[in-house]
Amino acid sequence: MHLPQNIIRQKRNKQALTVDEIQCFVDGLKTGDFTDAQVGSMAMAIWLNGMTTDEVVNLTMAMRDSGTVVDWQNKLDKPIVDKHSTGGVGDKVSLMLAPIVAACGANVPMIAGQGLGHTGGTVDKLEAIPGFNVRPSLAEFQATVKEQGTAIISQTKDLAPADKRLYSIRDVTSTVESIPLITASILSKKLAAGLESLVMDVKVGNGAMMADIESAQALAHSIVSVANGAGTPTQALITDMNQPLGTTVGNSLEIQETIDYLTGKYREPRLHEVTIALAARMLLTSKIASDIEQATTLAEEALTSGKAAEIFGKMIAAMGGPANLLTHSESLLPKANMTKNIVAAQAGYIGIMDTRAIGMALVEMGGGRVDHNQSLDYSVGFSDIKPKGTKVAEGDIIAIVHAKDDAQATQAIKQYLSAVEISATPVTVEPVIHQLIT
Repeated sequence: MHLPQNIIRQKRNKQALTVDEIQCFVDGLKTGDFTDAQVGSMAMAIWLNGMTTDEVVNLTMAMRDSGTVVDWQNKLDKPIVDKHSTGGVGDKVSLMLAPIVAACGANVPMIAGQGLGHTGGTVDKLEAIPGFNVRPSLAEFQATVKEQGTAIISQTKDLAPADKRLYSIRDVTSTVESIPLITASILSKKLAAGLESLVMDVKVGNGAMMADIESAQALAHSIVSVANGAGTPTQALITDMNQPLGTTVGNSLEIQETIDYLTGKYREPRLHEVTIALAARMLLTSKIASDIEQATTLAEEALTSGKAAEIFGKMIAAMGGPANLLTHSESLLPKANMTKNIVAAQAGYIGIMDTRAIGMALVEMGGGRVDHNQSLDYSVGFSDIKPKGTKVAEGDIIAIVHAKDDAQATQAIKQYLSAVEISATPVTVEPVIHQLIT
């Protein structure tokens, strides 16, 4: 038995922790043998002194095994693959990606998160669909994945419970931005889903957790090496979050954009590029495709054939949502009381977009949360968002706000306009895909 204070001292003194010491810490997270003060001290020691790859692998595995690990043995006969994004604004990629990859012959059991702060959560978007149950039983989850090829659910309390406690303490002790801890937190939950391979989408930019390319690269390298060290083949794409992804921000609006995308009504080019690139990587890591060209073709065909849209519709119905969502979304999804145009105050080019501020404007409207127990207004948000680099005349619509009343709309317009710069001269737009890390 190792005393908590001795383990903390080791890390404080920049020593590497043994497998036993890490296991003791994770057990203490579950049993309470590590007090909140000791967990906070340990998180700070890791934040200050870092961890070796082996330490992070051991921490990830111990946290993964602190709860249920989904066992697909004898249940699925297709490759099991998932993707995880570090989060951003308007990032609805998972919703398109899961059915595309399932349509190509993989199983995609996706355990997704709620949004917090300026970043939206996939679970919140799905909860905008009437009747959709993001917390099915494990048996229902497994059955839906088997039948439809995919299911997207919320993290349950029995998946990586040690991570849940560690995360809540990191949140209040200013130790969230630690690459070893972010890596172990993401991977313990993902690997508890019983994956055979994983693709990471590490966002970089002013709307991402990693604001600059160096920190995004460090996180991507950390996740790829730790996941591979834990026996799960993983690749990462570093993608841009210096503007919202797609044309919408807000839960119900993003579901509508997903439907328009899958059915072919409209596919915003940057969103499409990221989605197809990630889908292709998932088809490669799961060995469904043998090279990137074949993988890209398969992903595109899943869309154009309508198969991905069909799988999405069936998954929605299987998880309690309306069977006719794809054809009747206009009448089924929550709608805001009013919409107002946001117009350019001068002519020029859409320049720097403060993506985090746009995410926070949604939070202030009640469409995002600052604490985990908050209930959301799924109808509010922004649509018809014009991308960075767009040439505009004075009075042109650069977005539309969806609000519950006039006062809220006025405030949101003010915030949006202060988050978007109109430049007199053309601006450089960052590439949507920065780098592949394997």
